[in-house]
Amino acid sequence: MTLSMHRAVQSPRRLPSMRETSAGGVVVTVEPGRARLALIARFNRAHRLEWCLPKGHVEAGETLVQTAVREVAEETGIRSRPVLTLGTIDYWFSTPERRIHKRVHHYLLEAVGGHLTVEEDPDHEAVDVQWFDLDTAHRTLTFPNERRIAQMAWRRLCGA
Repeated sequence: MTLSMHRAVQSPRRLPSMRETSAGGVVVTVEPGRARLALIARFNRAHRLEWCLPKGHVEAGETLVQTAVREVAEETGIRSRPVLTLGTIDYWFSTPERRIHKRVHHYLLEAVGGHLTVEEDPDHEAVDVQWFDLDTAHRTLTFPNERRIAQMAWRRLCGA
């Protein structure tokens, strides 16, 4: 092996990085004695099913909260109104072409109409959507950071 071949093996190609901003939320319906939130199921790149909070990319001219309301409607079929800001999740992931630094802004949203469906999702990412009891939904969510957001929504609704 020549020295140049050895260096090529030892120093992998650095992927370019980019930033992405998304928004979504915990859309809640409150009924006598219980609160429920809508979660979506989707398949990840490894074709494993993940249960997630609905979210998506900000479109030109949208505020973060407008994005959250639109994405929730597209991915769950539920129309909502914003109640309050819950927090931001910040993470990195990679594709074969680049590293992505993603920030997702989450809002507590009150359901005001519609019905659960994945038929309105233009990206066809969501394969299922279901209501889950808000106090136990964190057990279903795939990602710990989204579990934290769901628990924060529960605490805010309970007045904690």
